[in-house]
Amino acid sequence: MNTKVSKMPAIKDSNIVKIAVEMDNQVAQLIEFNQKQPLATIITELCNAWGLSDSEQFALQFSENNNENYITEKNRNEIKNGSILRLALSPSTTAQDILQKLNSGTNDEKTNALDRLSKISTDVTFALEFINKQGLALVISMIEGEKYKANTLAYALKSFVELMDHGIVSWDILEAPFINKVVSYVNNLAVSHDAKIIQASLSILENIVLNSSGKYTQVEKEVTFPNLVKHLESQNPAIQLNAIALVNALFLKADLAKRKAVAATLSSKHVRGIILNHIIQSASGQVGAEMAHQLYVLQTLMLGLLEQRMNMKMDPQDQDAHEKIKELRRIAFDSDGTGVGADVIARRQQGGFSKEYKKLGFKYDINPAQDFMETPPGMLALDCMVYFARNHTESYTKVVLENSCRADEHECPFGRTSVELCKLLCEVLRIGESPSEQGQIYHPMFFTHDHPVEEFFCICIVMLNKTWKEMRATTEDFIKVFSVVREQITRALATQPTGLDKFRAKLQQLTYSEITNLWQQERTQREEWETHARPIVELKEQITPEIVELIHQQRLGFLVEGTRFTKYSSRGQRIKDKFWYVRLSLNHKVFHYGDCDEKSVPTLEELPNKLAVVDIKALVTGKECPHMKDVKGRKTTHQLAFSLTLDSVETTSLDFVAPEEQVFDYWTDGINALLGNKIMSKEAEKDLETLLSMEIKLRLLDAEGVDIPQDPPPIPADPPNYDFCYELK
Repeated sequence: MNTKVSKMPAIKDSNIVKIAVEMDNQVAQLIEFNQKQPLATIITELCNAWGLSDSEQFALQFSENNNENYITEKNRNEIKNGSILRLALSPSTTAQDILQKLNSGTNDEKTNALDRLSKISTDVTFALEFINKQGLALVISMIEGEKYKANTLAYALKSFVELMDHGIVSWDILEAPFINKVVSYVNNLAVSHDAKIIQASLSILENIVLNSSGKYTQVEKEVTFPNLVKHLESQNPAIQLNAIALVNALFLKADLAKRKAVAATLSSKHVRGIILNHIIQSASGQVGAEMAHQLYVLQTLMLGLLEQRMNMKMDPQDQDAHEKIKELRRIAFDSDGTGVGADVIARRQQGGFSKEYKKLGFKYDINPAQDFMETPPGMLALDCMVYFARNHTESYTKVVLENSCRADEHECPFGRTSVELCKLLCEVLRIGESPSEQGQIYHPMFFTHDHPVEEFFCICIVMLNKTWKEMRATTEDFIKVFSVVREQITRALATQPTGLDKFRAKLQQLTYSEITNLWQQERTQREEWETHARPIVELKEQITPEIVELIHQQRLGFLVEGTRFTKYSSRGQRIKDKFWYVRLSLNHKVFHYGDCDEKSVPTLEELPNKLAVVDIKALVTGKECPHMKDVKGRKTTHQLAFSLTLDSVETTSLDFVAPEEQVFDYWTDGINALLGNKIMSKEAEKDLETLLSMEIKLRLLDAEGVDIPQDPPPIPADPPNYDFCYELK
């Protein structure tokens, strides 16, 4: 009797992955990599197979997608099935070999060693070994010396930048000779330096300014601003980016007096032209994400200089301010502008100026100075009004005199509306706010004029007067008019006009009737069906689960498409010009992620790292994130931060900072959907509201024109009998 015994299927061990290991001049080995086995043991077995005697001199590296980082106990969980690794000399052996060549090698050997150092220093494990062997001090001394030029110097500077980028060593260690030498590469335009030398030097100086506690003054003293402006004209985008980043760093650290001096230079026609023609409207026609951020920072800092005037109340003893108020009256009402005619003297004797101040639209016509006591906009409002009167006299007198001729109830009070408009512009432009680390929105038109905010005000005050007339408004409609004006300004700015004339033209298209049409369309789209009628409420409750599931699917689809994130250090500091991409697999089971540049969209196959959804322990946001716990004073950063905490011992979390609030909401919603949690973001609430409204409208199309009662009609009582029932025979 034959008995057939079936084999039980082998249980797959999740700790074992099948990989390939390469080595120069050797046939690759295909092995099973056990995550529970010590790395030293695995390396010894590989060395034995290749006949290598001293396994302690070797280490494993990643060997895919230009990732040559060393594998350690902390990052070994990134090794997945099908990974290709490389057996190479250990970080300690490599560091010692490079140091030996730098100390006693030929010039060519030193150049090659520095080239290798500039590439391998991106790995923190190697960097730590090299720094511990006093390698950083040697690189610093080589840069300070006069021996090395061209490629050798470029590699040395890049190596220094990469070694310092890990935060192992404080920027305060740098002494004056080193800083002066780096500054000389930026300042000495007579010598044609390699682009890589200038780029690295600018990056070093920016880091010194931002990250050292006491070296800012030396950089600020030594770097000449005209030379930085010259670098903005470079054809190399990387040099332009680093130059404007250094300008921003110096601007950020300077006191108010120095900021004003820098701003005066940046506002000059020459410098504005360079920024506009060489960066914003460059030959490539595109501004990268990092450059857009730096332009946003620069513009925010420039606008921030108005904060002092915006928050300054008028001093009753300020004679200059009183003269400006008188000048507003003279330009509007004195035909010769001198204010010394007989009719002027007569009005002065009769106290007639208060009437003219009333016609100017001041709230306090007897003492107009009180109109400038509210902050914001404070004295900034008076500055803008005087600028309008002096530089656009014809438009100013037309606005004032037109309103003087209207009936009192339809008069658009110039003084009051100017103060309120200036306050509105301060809110729209966010004057006084610190630049956020995610901001990228800047206004190219502000680089086209010496006094952009004042010109902006002049355009808007003329438009406001026009809107007032179109609305046939009275003083009781003040709030309503400004709601329309805010809409006109924000919608025109959203089109990113490249010049003030284009902004003016866009405003002319956004008339009061156009705004009301747009509002009506939007109101129709989100018409409030959410009355408190019980039938509608019950219908909402019935279809809400379907809509929530639809939102879940949309969020998961967004995660499948993936997102590019800016890299942040473990301390929550933004790493300039470094990005990574994350996307969810089509089966919604695995996250794929890896490094990328600022424009590419990698496929799943191009993303080397994986994270199984089942390995996610929880989602945390904001200040609870591991990389945000040490962050201080950067509100926007932690508000957009989220982390996936893991059960893994080697990697405890995967940390993100979203580029904007909508992306943050979509990602946290999608992750919560994967984890089976409720989605609660603002975007989810907004989408639920919109989709519910649309669905209810569709279902109630047949009831159009029928008044839906607040409560359903009562159910009638049972009939006394059911004899009315008809039986078919």
